[in-house]
Amino acid sequence: MNITEFSIKKSRIVMSILMMVLITGAISYSSLSRDSMPPYTVRVASIVSSFPGASPQRVENLVTDKIEEVALELPELKKVTSTSRMGLSVVNVELKMDVSPNKLQDVWDRLRLKLEALNSLPSGVKPNLQDEGIGEVFGIVMGLTSDGFEYDQMKEVAEEIKNELIMLDGAAKVEINGIQKQQILIEYDNAKLQRLGISQETLKQQIASTNILASGGMIHVDKHRVVLEPSGNFDDLEGLRSLLIPVGKEGGMLYLRDIAKIKKSYVDPSRQMVFVNGDKALTLHVSLKDGANIIALGQSVDQFVNDYIDGLPIGYNLERVSSLDQYIDLKIDNFVSNLVQSILIVFAVMLIFLGLRMGLIIASLIPIVTIATIFIMGMLDIGINQISLAALIMALGMMVDNGIVVAESIMVKVDQGEKIARAAILSCSELVIPLLISTLTTSVAFSSFYLAKSVMGDIMGPLFVVISISLIASWFVSLSVITFFCVVFHREAKATRWSKTLDRMFDQMKQKYYGIIGAALRHKKSVLLATVVTFMMALILFSKLSFVFFPDSDRNMITLDLQLPEGMRVGETEKVIHQIEDYIDSTLLTKEVEQRGVTAYSSYIGEGPSSYDLGYTADEPNSNYAHMLINTTSFLANRHVIEMLDKYCIRAFPDAQIKVRMLGGGGGGTPIEIKVKGKDPEQLSRISSAIKTKLNNINGTKTIKDDWGRKSLKYVVHVRSDKALEAKISNENIANALNSTLVGYNVGEFREQSNSYPIDLREEDGNHKLVDELKTILVFSSQTGKPVPLEQVAEMVPVWEYPKITRENTKRTITISSELTFDGNAAQIMAQMKPWIQQQSKTWPRGYSYSVGGEEENSAENMMAVAKYIPFSFFCILLLLMLQFNSIRKMTMVVATIPLGVIGMVAGLFVFNNPFGFMAFLGMISLAGIVINNAIVLVDRIDFELDADPKSRVEAVIEACVQRFRPIILSTLTTVMGLIPLYLNGGEIWQPMAITIMVGLLFGTVITLVFIPVVYCSLYKIN
Repeated sequence: MNITEFSIKKSRIVMSILMMVLITGAISYSSLSRDSMPPYTVRVASIVSSFPGASPQRVENLVTDKIEEVALELPELKKVTSTSRMGLSVVNVELKMDVSPNKLQDVWDRLRLKLEALNSLPSGVKPNLQDEGIGEVFGIVMGLTSDGFEYDQMKEVAEEIKNELIMLDGAAKVEINGIQKQQILIEYDNAKLQRLGISQETLKQQIASTNILASGGMIHVDKHRVVLEPSGNFDDLEGLRSLLIPVGKEGGMLYLRDIAKIKKSYVDPSRQMVFVNGDKALTLHVSLKDGANIIALGQSVDQFVNDYIDGLPIGYNLERVSSLDQYIDLKIDNFVSNLVQSILIVFAVMLIFLGLRMGLIIASLIPIVTIATIFIMGMLDIGINQISLAALIMALGMMVDNGIVVAESIMVKVDQGEKIARAAILSCSELVIPLLISTLTTSVAFSSFYLAKSVMGDIMGPLFVVISISLIASWFVSLSVITFFCVVFHREAKATRWSKTLDRMFDQMKQKYYGIIGAALRHKKSVLLATVVTFMMALILFSKLSFVFFPDSDRNMITLDLQLPEGMRVGETEKVIHQIEDYIDSTLLTKEVEQRGVTAYSSYIGEGPSSYDLGYTADEPNSNYAHMLINTTSFLANRHVIEMLDKYCIRAFPDAQIKVRMLGGGGGGTPIEIKVKGKDPEQLSRISSAIKTKLNNINGTKTIKDDWGRKSLKYVVHVRSDKALEAKISNENIANALNSTLVGYNVGEFREQSNSYPIDLREEDGNHKLVDELKTILVFSSQTGKPVPLEQVAEMVPVWEYPKITRENTKRTITISSELTFDGNAAQIMAQMKPWIQQQSKTWPRGYSYSVGGEEENSAENMMAVAKYIPFSFFCILLLLMLQFNSIRKMTMVVATIPLGVIGMVAGLFVFNNPFGFMAFLGMISLAGIVINNAIVLVDRIDFELDADPKSRVEAVIEACVQRFRPIILSTLTTVMGLIPLYLNGGEIWQPMAITIMVGLLFGTVITLVFIPVVYCSLYKIN
């Protein structure tokens, strides 16, 4: 009893199971997670170590180098990169892609233990492994602005909002950006202290020893134990101001307020400042729980804002800054619309070419398989996103192939006199294995994306799963439900005018096809030669195609990254950002959606925001750095806004490095990177300058820079040993004097309710002193207590040095990068650069080398990760073909059809002016599976006809081709037509793939219908 026979005889069981699956699938659709792309695992962690006062080179040698050695011990390590800056070491550890997510934490725990055991670091340096929150996206961002309120007041309101947001369903974490930390600042006048005979160290010790919070123990009182709590910690500022300080040798006392100024203030310089639409602000960033629905979370946030905003104090405003949920909602709505359009198109094709009754029967396959696929997606925890919806669209045309072939076979047998039930059962017996093999070969073609160990493999992996589920479900439904429907709803067809027209049309097409096959079989060598020549021409044309690995995001948002020369104060960075904001307000800001412009913007100075998109990669925090989020009226306005900002920034800030760009797609990153390795920083700088000059002379480049930057000025305090020894001044005394004057000392904590503030002691206006003023600061001897001017024991020597040193795999590496203009192409630019740099590298000193990063490295890594598993997919296809045909010759002729689709792919990309990239590569792989599918069905029918009539071999081959002509044409038509909405509405990401499959399949099908019979007759010597 085969599948069809069981379905007919046990129809109630089959229909009951079908209804259960359909109802459960329809219900589960609303509970599936929603996101833009499938989640992927980020296998990167950072090790941050603070080494205050150390130069970049000392940080590199004493800290970074030793931490890198520990990281190199990890067998799972892929790459280690590092940045050594003044007083700070940042080491990034990237693991191999084959480290599974469930083993990731074990690797980081081993690394943490190794770091804790590291005892060769300088005293006080403790490496901090930051492995939490990597890859987390805070897609919903809200800005809290106020009119006339201080930051501490805004923080209280923001904390209240945070506590409410974290309680929303789907919210995993809420972070606040832009909080200004407060401190208790005690500022003294050094000259006054000298007159009073008080040293800085005495003042520091007196405050620290008084401000304590410690237990005094316990005593026994009768039968009880009573706690002793010594007083001493300051309850308010007045208590601190009233602290008595001993003065002079006579035992005199003065209040601290009489010696120094005491105030609560914000930490200066600020680590991060945030502005929303030009107003000072705090931003709240909300991340999504795993498997949750970001669209539902966005709706909950909107409802909360609507309810909460009325209760805000007058002068406060809460608004959206970044809305990934709205973008995803729009994308999913578009894709669902594309899916519905594709279903309707395929449905219409079925009705037009198969008639109302048969068209409805086969078209019923679409909703059944689609809902069944959604049901299984829910079981496998696969959410709704662009990839899973695109997979459903791609599978639409392919899923009806099985139904068309089965229905066509049943109708042929009915026309030959078989009863409808008998015809269905016989068709199932004939087709169950061939259709299964063709289904599996199509599915297996996508397996290399699922197996690929890369970021794009993680993202595209669900494509294989969803398409496999759809195709296998369509195979089963075609042989069970569709055959049952054919039996139940079969009626003797009455010839209508339309059916007669269709029959005449297909009869005419078959007659012409009959003649073409006859001619082709008479000139087999010419056909084969023409096919080979056409394929070779396609390969030549392929080399002329432009290459874009992955297009930028089509989100209506652009970003601006600002980097001033190293060493610039954060106040200077703030000034530049405000000038850019003023330009946006006066030139680009608009509330009219129809216009091309900016709707809102936010600025983050000193440190970038919490990650708001998969395509966002934050730069390191620095006083000379700022990041802007700029929302535009639509994606189509992005180019206009970028061009306007580029022109303004180049004209207004020639010394700044300002990068204005769209959000990156496919993981983001800089499109062009050239990495030069070597030892000497000066030599690396010379090489870098030459490369930057060359890049600057190539059309299509902009914002060219290297990651070391220009040299910055520092002063080395050179101690005169003889003078210092004479004055009994130690090096430590000098360092303490400089530190207390410029930076200050932390002398404890001030506690106010639930808040805690550091108490910092420093000289008045110390951080604003000029170099000449520093020469006169007083250095107190720890032996005599007497002060000596700094210039008496030391001199200040200016030194220029690189502000940071970057390394890759323990080698010093300077990375030269470039952004692209809208007419720039990374592959074409690198095609010009590589011969030049190859020639230049021959003149470099020994030990210097280069490598290419950016888009070229990214594309090579991801495409090679897929290509690595193509042989496995190919082997599986060969194995399936051998199982089907048990013939090497038949397997060979089916496999030989794969290049035929490439001809159409190249022609399609060339005619429609689309570049070749990862998505076109995806289309090419999927195209191979579809073309093979047609070839299997055709060869199987030829075998069947030859077995039925072995004497008339030529006629058997032609008859088989003519019989399979209509199903193959219809399945091709449904696949191509079903992809039209994806081509029209899928954007730059999906257009290349849609064109590749559509045009490639049209060419491949036409050529296959001629190529297969010719090759078959050639291999089996049928003349």
